[in-house]
Amino acid sequence: MSDAWLLALGLMLIFEGLMPMVAPLRWRRLFEQLMQMQDGQIRFFGLFMVLAGLILVWWVG
Repeated sequence: MSDAWLLALGLMLIFEGLMPMVAPLRWRRLFEQLMQMQDGQIRFFGLFMVLAGLILVWWVG
């Protein structure tokens, strides 16, 4: 089971690192826009991402 967690963590790090590696200027602009958002907007986005991840894991698993 720990192998699956490590694999998931590794994949997450790969996908998180793709945008700054491939398009650093666009990533910086996106990050600047994120910094201007309200806390509630960021929480809603985070909730959406968690739900999308759960649905994806449920669908694949």
